[in-house]
Amino acid sequence: MTTPKLLAARAGVAERAVESRHLRRVWGLPGTVLGTAGWPVDWPGRAHLRFNYWWQAHLLDCLLDAQLRSPGATRLKLIRRLVRGIRVRNVVSWTNDFYDDVAWLGLALQRAERAGVGKPHAVDAIARRLRSGWTDHGGGGIWWKRGDDFKNVPANGPAAIFFARLADTGGEREDRTRARSVVDWLEDCLRDGDTGLFWDGLHVHPDGSVREIEKNFYTYCQGVVLGACVELGAPYEDLAASVITAVDKHLAVDGVLRGHGGGDGGLFGGILARYLAQAALRLDRPEADKAADLVFRSAEALWDNRSMAVSGPLFGPEWTEPAGKAAGDRPERDLSVQLGGWMALEAAALLEREEVTPPRR
Repeated sequence: MTTPKLLAARAGVAERAVESRHLRRVWGLPGTVLGTAGWPVDWPGRAHLRFNYWWQAHLLDCLLDAQLRSPGATRLKLIRRLVRGIRVRNVVSWTNDFYDDVAWLGLALQRAERAGVGKPHAVDAIARRLRSGWTDHGGGGIWWKRGDDFKNVPANGPAAIFFARLADTGGEREDRTRARSVVDWLEDCLRDGDTGLFWDGLHVHPDGSVREIEKNFYTYCQGVVLGACVELGAPYEDLAASVITAVDKHLAVDGVLRGHGGGDGGLFGGILARYLAQAALRLDRPEADKAADLVFRSAEALWDNRSMAVSGPLFGPEWTEPAGKAAGDRPERDLSVQLGGWMALEAAALLEREEVTPPRR
């Protein structure tokens, strides 16, 4: 098992690699930065033609993890530049039509405020958008996208986490109730009774009846449900514990989280690792040890299977397999894949700081 003293250093190396390879100013404007979608960077990447709004939110979250790990004025300045870059590239707005994108940026901005980069008007705008997304179609829940017929875990999970945290930091009195209603709806409508895992989402007819359920299992979905349960506390500890057990049984190989390829899927394992670490620290159940074990083993595997490239390690989309080169259309080119690995390393480093050690199997 990895010597704990190495974990923070590994997270720092991953941070420097992503910064060196992917961060560029927005249209040459001073005081801005965004993560390019791919590396090596081509001209569309330099122009940020491909924005990937929610990847930027996770980049911000990773930088905030790093700031907690090793506080510094230079990184805090970079965080401010990234927040400004997101707003500029999003055409001077904080929201878009996708409720999952909006929720992820809201979560990152909530954390940024605690780090000293407050954007209360942005958080308020995001809160209003998410509150408006709930309807009774399909029994409840928030839409994936405005004007669509799909409601899914990837939108509702982060929204529930956002509402729970907002309720503790001056939001509306009903925000905690909103968070609970979201999780209750997810459990009632999108949980598989055989595995205990959560499906992706459901489509509805115009009259509100369910047309079809997308019965795919993604690490992303389990991570955000787990995160919401941890934020909501004791009434949801049973559900949180069962999610950890189900993940270990169905979405991990020898304790290492399963991958979902490149593109958006490159973030999925990192998202689950982030909230497994929170569960390991805050869940008052034996399954907390299992959550920590999954984080440590995943972080060790992705590090052991890294390849080396300009400025540092390069992670692959499947952490149990050796990473390849960042060439052509390989997923190693994707910012999402590199953020997913960095996120998992920061999760392990967080457990290290809190003196959590994985149990022996």
